[in-house]
Amino acid sequence: MKTGKIMLSAAALLLSGVAMTAVAQAKEMKSGHMASEPALLQEWTGPYEGVPPWDKVKVAQFPAAFQAAMQASKAEFEAMLAKPEAITFDNTITASELSGEKIGRLFSIWGVHSSNLSNPEVRKIQAEWEPKVSAFFSELSLDARYFQRVKYLYDQRDNLGLDAKQMRLLERTYDGLVRNGAMLDAGKKAQVISIETDLAKKFSAFSEKVLADEETFILITDAADLAGLPESYVAAIQAAAKAKGQAGWAVVNTRSAVQPFLENSTRRDLREKVWRAFTMRGDNQNANDTNDTIAEILKLRQQRAEILGFPTHAHYRMADTMAKDPNKAMDLMMKVWPAAAARVKEEVADMQAIANADNITIAPWDYRFYAEKVRKAKYDLDQEAVKPYFQLDNMVAAMFDAAGKLYGMSFTENTGTVPVFEPKVRTFEVKRDGKVVGLFYLDNFARAGKRSGAWMTTYRSQHKLGGKNDIVLASNNNNFVPGADGVPTLISIDDASTLFHEFGHAIHYLNYDITWPGLGGTPRDFVEYPSQVNENWLLTPYVLNTYAKHYKTGEPIPAALVEKIRASDTFNQGFSTVEYLSSAILDMKLHNRSEPVTDPRAFERDTLAEIGMPKEMAMRHRLPQFNHLFADDGYSAGYYSYLWSETMDADTWAAFTEKGDVWDKETAERFRSMLLATGNETDRIEAYRAFRGRDPDVKYIMKKRGFPTGE
Repeated sequence: MKTGKIMLSAAALLLSGVAMTAVAQAKEMKSGHMASEPALLQEWTGPYEGVPPWDKVKVAQFPAAFQAAMQASKAEFEAMLAKPEAITFDNTITASELSGEKIGRLFSIWGVHSSNLSNPEVRKIQAEWEPKVSAFFSELSLDARYFQRVKYLYDQRDNLGLDAKQMRLLERTYDGLVRNGAMLDAGKKAQVISIETDLAKKFSAFSEKVLADEETFILITDAADLAGLPESYVAAIQAAAKAKGQAGWAVVNTRSAVQPFLENSTRRDLREKVWRAFTMRGDNQNANDTNDTIAEILKLRQQRAEILGFPTHAHYRMADTMAKDPNKAMDLMMKVWPAAAARVKEEVADMQAIANADNITIAPWDYRFYAEKVRKAKYDLDQEAVKPYFQLDNMVAAMFDAAGKLYGMSFTENTGTVPVFEPKVRTFEVKRDGKVVGLFYLDNFARAGKRSGAWMTTYRSQHKLGGKNDIVLASNNNNFVPGADGVPTLISIDDASTLFHEFGHAIHYLNYDITWPGLGGTPRDFVEYPSQVNENWLLTPYVLNTYAKHYKTGEPIPAALVEKIRASDTFNQGFSTVEYLSSAILDMKLHNRSEPVTDPRAFERDTLAEIGMPKEMAMRHRLPQFNHLFADDGYSAGYYSYLWSETMDADTWAAFTEKGDVWDKETAERFRSMLLATGNETDRIEAYRAFRGRDPDVKYIMKKRGFPTGE
């Protein structure tokens, strides 16, 4: 699933999470430069206010850097608390907001190594140090002395002469501290710290096990077994085998390799083999089985929630979201689920009519294969006929152009002028209205040691406080299968949508214009909104006519083919909706309960039966491989946020279409200035109401997916 930010370690989440705002910054107090200071903590040099020195990083440096960061943070934290002068907003909140650059740089680099460049050495450090760092910063975040300072200011807040943004920052800082245990007694604080430390260990173990299964592959050695697979895909999996020192063709156990195989292979036995390997990641009752780890995580989460005063982990995680209440999120999902499940029955009936000729009953490994046959029969649309027009480099140019037309942004490639962490990473200078606002890193391709999926992160975010941090360092990370032997990389419409989605996250952060870094993080159920809005421009006439060109002939995509794409716009929406929603519903049911699940495998089976999961398909993310939930706390009780955000997205797209011009600059500027540029400086629901004049209407997402609206 497309993700809104890089999957960070537990400790990094403590440092960057909205709930910890100012105190998280206070943990990271800057120290003066010393000759012995580890290179990973030193200020970045070079253009764009300094860039990460990827060319100088050695994995062996991380342990010493973690230790030095903790020592410096502790010393500076104590120094701040020991100041004799009266407590003020400036010497507490502002001081905290201005701190944290050193540890921020360290975790930016560490996050790339743990997500993009993982190897046994990285994983060993991860297992050893992330729990240590988590425990250390948990102790700082629960320090009673800091909370006393914040509480003093909070109690006096109406008499401090604060402006609206300062007031919001102070109130959110106080609320975040309380929510995370600042008012607990010493014994319960110790319990929370112990739980956080144990969770960091479990998260690391889960990630390592899933990645180990994703690094496996199915080797094909007989050319006859390639029946039905397109030429470009065959070349790509042959290159994958070669990279692994094997003769033949390697179908690696990641979505970008598995999905095209399931769509095209005429070998049903191999489709089943590939599907089972992919869906059973983390669930093979071997050393990489994650079910026990999940049960332990669930137990720890519920213990923490109860200590912190919440009935369930879902209530704890959702306290600082737009939805607030788990039942409200579930209500939205269940408004969509019946229509989606009903549509799947219709889709299966269409597929079964074709499969009868092959004397088979549709099984999960058949769904994508026969869906493509139905697409061809109903719309005369062959995905493989479309793919040659979706060359990756052209789609990258298209997303840049769209950002220019909408927001006045430009992206000029400068690959080779700044260090990168992998040779195939491209870089681009970003300007808005002629002013440099960022540097964009693009890591597009799958490789060993890179986690699956797609995500965006920033290595440095914008804020005005302190007079720097004007230039954002943002990155998109995808897992496309590169073309082989000089053939350009061709991607599917779904892949192109992922490309635009992740770029929407980058656009969000590149347009930030905020003062306080503590008001930079948005609620989980807002995070996916800007990215999902950006997907809408992919299939617009301008983008298709300008950038969808055949990779061999250079001819633009035929108008007749475009019409077929449009006609099939809501095709297979039952499948895609149920695939996602089943994962989101199980996430909420898993975490909105006071009795932790002890058998995740049985829970998954029984709950899917309870909600009426179609037997012909599987969840997008089964629990044993659900990194969103169990590699950190990030999306736990929060996977619903994609649907929540898409509800706003569909309503927002209606704002553009109602203008009669989806490139309407006035609407784009209102969207940018009210919702993208403001971070979390205003309540996100109020910001949306200011943009649209009302709350989002669920009818637009139902229309978008082709479901009945009841009108």
